[in-house]
Formats: sequence, structure tokens, C-alpha cells
Amino acid sequence: MKYYRLKKGRLDELIDALNKKYKVIGPKAKENLFVYGEIENAKELSLLHKPTILSLKKYFLPQQEDLLNFKVGDVSGKIVEIEQGKPLLVLGAHTCDLAGLLCLDNACNDSSKDANYLKRKTGAVIIGIECSKPCDEHATCVTMGTHNPKGGYDIMLTESGDGYIVETASEDGEKLVNETKSAFEDSDKSAAETETTKLRTEKNSWPKKIFPEAKKLEALFDKTLKSAEWGKLGERCVSCGNCTNVCPTCYCYDVKDEVDLKLKDGVRYRIWDSCQLKEFAEVAGNENFRDKRKQRQQHRFLRKFSFPVKKYNRFFCTGCGRCTRACMAKINLYETINALAKETI
Repeated sequence: MKYYRLKKGRLDELIDALNKKYKVIGPKAKENLFVYGEIENAKELSLLHKPTILSLKKYFLPQQEDLLNFKVGDVSGKIVEIEQGKPLLVLGAHTCDLAGLLCLDNACNDSSKDANYLKRKTGAVIIGIECSKPCDEHATCVTMGTHNPKGGYDIMLTESGDGYIVETASEDGEKLVNETKSAFEDSDKSAAETETTKLRTEKNSWPKKIFPEAKKLEALFDKTLKSAEWGKLGERCVSCGNCTNVCPTCYCYDVKDEVDLKLKDGVRYRIWDSCQLKEFAEVAGNENFRDKRKQRQQHRFLRKFSFPVKKYNRFFCTGCGRCTRACMAKINLYETINALAKETI
């Protein structure tokens, strides 16, 4: 781990250099919201942003992608290869989004590996930036422990005066700094560590929205499986699937085949799916294991706070607040958790 300094006035120089080798994407303003998109200059980049509408998931697990081309009547098919263009470089990912990628790394590198995800992730360079103040009233990053950097990045930027402290955390990060050396200045390691440690300690006192401590959340959901709160959520939920679409750690998809009008050629593709849709758990014979909205809401929370803890030893909620912001029924994640917690007091 090494430290450097990047002045804000050198961002354009850095982005110009990066664009020669990488496809640079980062947070940018879109009306009164923010999105991840391609960055050509520093004016487009919004480093001090609220969480974007969609997370980085869309670059590594696209909303829709072709898997196989086939001909009708032919049992063989041709696998669609991922296009190899410039390697991806993410500039300005918040720590909650870095945590989301770490969750996807676990899920997509499990016993059934997602080859397309892993191929996209390999070679990508991630430059994070840590928040210097809370995003908004919906974020629960402090409870989930994602308000401070905990891996998943090659370089971390920490705002400091007229620039940023630059911490390299991998060989790729160090290589990038060396390739664009003119944009960076040397930094005293001891001073950089002191400043970042002070900031991260202060961030621990940011307001918490969830009453139970993170270590108690798994047990909370196991104890409240029969709570009346689930019925209340079911009455409010409209099963739109917004919460899972914007979630940085939801990775479920459906696989479909489509044949052209001549009934000769076809394509098999996958597309994001949602456990909040009624058809998601429907099987042959019209049986449905979760035909009630309250069951689907419960399943969503368990998939964030219980199942992944048992399987991967980590929560799959990053505290980003996207599900609450996107919910058409105004279902609030931390209000739901706090209501369940009151039943166990």
C-alpha cells in the first residue's frame, strides 16, 4: 500500500490519460439524480454524489445479454462471446457500491460460476472515493459497515483540501499511478494514514437509522418469520420489482429463447428477473411457492440479511438506500427492520 496526492485541478489530465487505454465510467448528474456513464472530462464527473439510480452491477451483469445463437432444428448452437474492447475503469465508486461488487464476486464465483461476469470483472480497474458526509436520509451504510473502505478497489480517493489522498491497494492500482505519474504527487505515508484514520473514525459517529446492531440482524429475521409486519408490507407492495432492479447485489435472471419471423434462426438471452414478481416462483402445474406479496417481501429481506450470512458470511445489503428511494409504495428498509426489532424487545 502506497500513498500519493492528486490535486483536483489535475483530474482532466488524469481522465485524458486514462481514456487512451480504458473505457472510463463514473458518476454523472442526470437532472436531479445521478447515473454511472462514460466520462470524457472532469466536468462530467460528480464525485460527491448521492447513490446512482443503478449500481455498477449493470456493467458486469448487464440487464440483458445474448448467450447463444442457434438454428431451429439444430441441436448445436454458437455461444455469444463477450466483445473485447478497452478494459473498464470505474472512477469514483462509493464504498457501498464497492461492497456490492464484493457480494457479486461471492455469488458469481460460487460452485456454479458466472463466466460472463468473471470475464468482465477480470482486468477492470476500480477507483473508489469515500464519502465525507452522509448521502441522505435513506442510506444505512453505518449499520451495514460500508461507510468506510473494506476492499474491492485498486485505488481509493479521500478528499483532502484542494485534492485527494490517493491510496493504492493492488498491483493494478500502483501500475495505473506509474502510467499516469505526471498527474500525481508523492505523499507522506504517515500523514496520509493519520488523516484518513481520523476521517474514518469520525464517520463511525454518523447517524444510524437501524436500531439493532448488524451482528443481531440475522437472528432478528430468523425470529420474526411469523410477524404481522410481513402482512402489512404485502398490503402495500405493488410487485413492481423496482427494489431488486436497483439493488447492487441482486443477481437473479431469467433465460429466454426467441426465434425470428422466418422460424429459422434464434437467440437465447438472459434478462434481469425479480423475486418480487408473482411469476418468479411459479413452476409447472401453476404451482407457486410464493404467490403472496408478503412472502415475496419476506424472501427479499432474508436474501439480504439471513441467507447470505449463512452461505458467504456477509450481508447482501450494502446500506446504499436504493430500494427505499425506488419503491413506488414507499416501503422503507430501515423502518421495516426497526418495526420487526420492536417485536423482539
